[in-house]
Amino acid sequence: MSPVTVRSYRPGDHSAGRRLWSELTNQHNQMYGSVADDGGEGFEEYLTRLDLSGLWVAEHADDGVIGLVGLTIRGRSGVVEPIVVTISHRHKGVGRKLLRHVATEARKRNMAALTISPASRNIDAIRSLHAAGYDVLSSIELTLDLDRNRHEWQEEGLELHDMQFRS
Repeated sequence: MSPVTVRSYRPGDHSAGRRLWSELTNQHNQMYGSVADDGGEGFEEYLTRLDLSGLWVAEHADDGVIGLVGLTIRGRSGVVEPIVVTISHRHKGVGRKLLRHVATEARKRNMAALTISPASRNIDAIRSLHAAGYDVLSSIELTLDLDRNRHEWQEEGLELHDMQFRS
């Protein structure tokens, strides 16, 4: 396996960042039955955020940029968003490497905590994040589905405080 390094995002990484952003949004859209494809346009907006504290890429010696992680500021805490590894390099430790790097950078910035909000259906991501130390449940976002016939929610979701939720 060729080595993977994590380094700061550079302007030359723009097309790779856009591709990774598109891959992430397409995965979320597939999980929730949406057909919208932003083609990576959301990446352009992300780069203009005033609270963006850092952006790093995982670079593979042969394949170039294969992962991306960002850090935004919320008070004395940081928010990890996005984190994405291209599908052909998942389950090989690249995400863990990106998460370790962003945690190191957050410590350098004297942040008190990091939060991350994976999609509730992305069980692989939730398991990976838990294994990486993200084990404090700090908030919950609930949705009122106004058009139950249009969405394919998973009936078996999550039980929390003796209540059943769909995902």
